Amino acid sequence: MKITFLGTGTSMGVPVICCKCPVCSSDDKRDKRLRTSVMVEVDENVFVIDTGPDFRQQMLRENVTKLDAVLITHSHKDHIAGLDDVRAFNYFMNKPMDVYTSLFTQKSIKNEFSYVFSDDNYPGIPKINLIKIPSKPFKINGIEITPIESLHHKMPVLGFRIGNFSYITDANFISQTELEKMYESEVIVINALRKKKHLSHFTLAEAIDILTLLKPKTAYLTHISHQMGKYAELEKEIPDNVHLAYDGLKIII
Repeated sequence: MKITFLGTGTSMGVPVICCKCPVCSSDDKRDKRLRTSVMVEVDENVFVIDTGPDFRQQMLRENVTKLDAVLITHSHKDHIAGLDDVRAFNYFMNKPMDVYTSLFTQKSIKNEFSYVFSDDNYPGIPKINLIKIPSKPFKINGIEITPIESLHHKMPVLGFRIGNFSYITDANFISQTELEKMYESEVIVINALRKKKHLSHFTLAEAIDILTLLKPKTAYLTHISHQMGKYAELEKEIPDNVHLAYDGLKIII
């Protein structure tokens, strides 16, 4: 299994234009963070988790020409705004894109992208096949995926386990029952917005506490705001088996 971090950042706490802060002005490419998304390649299948505003740029950067399915964690714009650009893969693969979501998220997608689901069928609009994610493990092209439920303040959000890889973003609460789905994962990715307490995201300390409980071989932090600081400095502060993810990072499991 190959994991590519398409984006590891967030709109939260990030200025619209460069503010000349240490992160904005950093020469380290690991401090340049597009909106959070990850690509999973397993047994010739290519899955992307979340299609934020930077989806097109991320696909071009990684030269992706094949995409078998999209998994959506939740309906906030920084995770679905790029969904329109699956139209390129409609062309390459000559079929609608399978997009797996919760029923709650489907309603938001149908509202945000109403033209996609209208009866007008305007030429060139993206073709999307919305598929409801069940509460139990399911398969895409024979690959088993386990949904992991969490809360983003009061909003239900899905994470996913694929083989020995578990992925959580935009969460600040995971029940013990759902945490157990992540046990014995070789690699865990979890969101850590900043050091200061936040209403709807894990802090650095909270994310590390969860990882200490779950004991993965390796863990990566994602959905990182500018308020967290610079990559090189933060790497010195966290456990040896925990790393900040960065855009373009590739790992093999």
